[in-house]
Amino acid sequence: MTSKKKWLSLLVSLSVVSTLFVGCGSKDDASSTPKDEGNKESSTNTGTEGTKEATGPVDGGTLTYGSFSDIVSVNPLFVQDTASGDAAEFMYAKLYDINRTGEVVAEPWSIAAEPMTISEDGLTYTIKLKDSAKWSDGEAITADDVVFTFNSIKDPKVGSPGMSGFDKVTKIEKVDDLTVKITLKQVYAPFQYVLSTQIVPEHILKDVKPEELQKNVYGTDPAKTVSSGPWVWKEWKQKQYLSFERNPNYWGPKPHIDKIVYKIYADQNTEVQALIKGDVDLLGGIPVTQVDAVKSRDGLTVIQEPGPQYEYLGFNFNPDNFKDKFVPWAGQKTRQAIAYALNRQGMIDNVLKGTGKLMNAPFLPGSWADPGDAAVNYAFDPEKAKQLLAEDGWTAGSDGILTKDGHRFSFELQYNSGNSRREQVASVIQQNLKDVGIEVVPKALDFAAWVDQNLTPGKYPAILMGWSLNNPDPDGETTFSSKYFPPAGQNQGFYKNEKLDKLWEEGTAVVDQEKRKEIYKQIGQEISTDLPYVFMYQYGTPTAYNSSKVKFAEEDAPESSLAYGYFFHLINWWVDAK
Repeated sequence: MTSKKKWLSLLVSLSVVSTLFVGCGSKDDASSTPKDEGNKESSTNTGTEGTKEATGPVDGGTLTYGSFSDIVSVNPLFVQDTASGDAAEFMYAKLYDINRTGEVVAEPWSIAAEPMTISEDGLTYTIKLKDSAKWSDGEAITADDVVFTFNSIKDPKVGSPGMSGFDKVTKIEKVDDLTVKITLKQVYAPFQYVLSTQIVPEHILKDVKPEELQKNVYGTDPAKTVSSGPWVWKEWKQKQYLSFERNPNYWGPKPHIDKIVYKIYADQNTEVQALIKGDVDLLGGIPVTQVDAVKSRDGLTVIQEPGPQYEYLGFNFNPDNFKDKFVPWAGQKTRQAIAYALNRQGMIDNVLKGTGKLMNAPFLPGSWADPGDAAVNYAFDPEKAKQLLAEDGWTAGSDGILTKDGHRFSFELQYNSGNSRREQVASVIQQNLKDVGIEVVPKALDFAAWVDQNLTPGKYPAILMGWSLNNPDPDGETTFSSKYFPPAGQNQGFYKNEKLDKLWEEGTAVVDQEKRKEIYKQIGQEISTDLPYVFMYQYGTPTAYNSSKVKFAEEDAPESSLAYGYFFHLINWWVDAK
């Protein structure tokens, strides 16, 4: 699923696409949410440690990063979970990068040599590549790689979650070895940000059938995964660790850090203890309940600022996921009743300790697309919930649980194991819905298996999950449009609303931000009325690091408003082994 101050200042020409990542890795599993603009929280226990040092950067050493989720695959064609995205950040260069103020730029470590050229009619994008860029096996990165990557994402047989950004593309052409021209069939306001993406090697994957790319060993076998970034993947011990070493064929600015270890722990509390003990140098997200304990430790620094994440209770509408194909929340009033039954503010106050912010639509509060009062707000009102359930045909059974057409209102609520926040919120949901006659059975699942077996194919009844926005644009077509059912999109709940399908398309067909704002206002009103999700709250991911060891210049400090912002400019960081 963004700091308000960043995106409000974006130029109209820099509208961006909201490619979504399943926010379940350590980045997305902390419990802190943005404050109002100008009211950022940042706690540093060691003065200026962690910022620019008088002695300057030093080369060598190991950075250890902690997570409680293992990866699924680091193949950029298929990354849609936070853990895999974390690992990919070390291994791959992006075509373009996003800077601290939310602009698409060609950095020294970007594959692109210069800003993209956009035709006057907004339909043609020309990209120039650096002539120095290489794959980790020494092969040059060329236009062939870009064309292959984008055509693969575009191909429905491949099943890439990034497909929605490319289905407006009519042609991807190699002009010469270092030039690519992309032609759109319509104006697509977010397309610049679609191009802030990682590329795969054509010379490695060109002979793999499109339908077999997802199961190919590329992305799961370190020895067979050629990459383009500062570090190469050396080892993967599942559910234990991944290791990365400096890429000897890296073509960009030399990284200072020799080795990165991605350690996997059983849960959030265990990884925080590892940080406190010194076994971990950096955590991309810590539970809000642990923030004070970490702050109190000498040498540890916590950065607690707004983040681009929101959490939701997601409904599945595919009858195949239910006994007798009976979807209990097929009625709109039932979905609205569930929203009224949930004490969302209570979750913020008691689980998130006041650090969350209520949401009623999939647009971050305070962003330019925030629909404000146009979106329906579901205040905690159990009596209203009971009324709506009765109107939708539900009656109390002998055990107090509601029934309808011979079906008992009981469902499984899935979430990822090890996430202490979701465990507590699932418990609140269970009690809140029991109070109105609905039985909830919470079920915690191993994250990697959950993504592969349930989320990606859309096989679940209901989920408690979060989206982490890959960039600041409000476009949510790939998540909510019926064009993007699994496996060719991220509408994992098989939600269909023809009015919204049309509005999502309209929202990206113009570049004028005021016109787009009016469209997203309509989307906010419709989606909050129809409820494919119960939108819960915006939250953030406090970053914690060992400031006596982890060093960076001020301009390279972590940026909480960006996806993977806890690795912002990591190539310029260094570690002090003293």
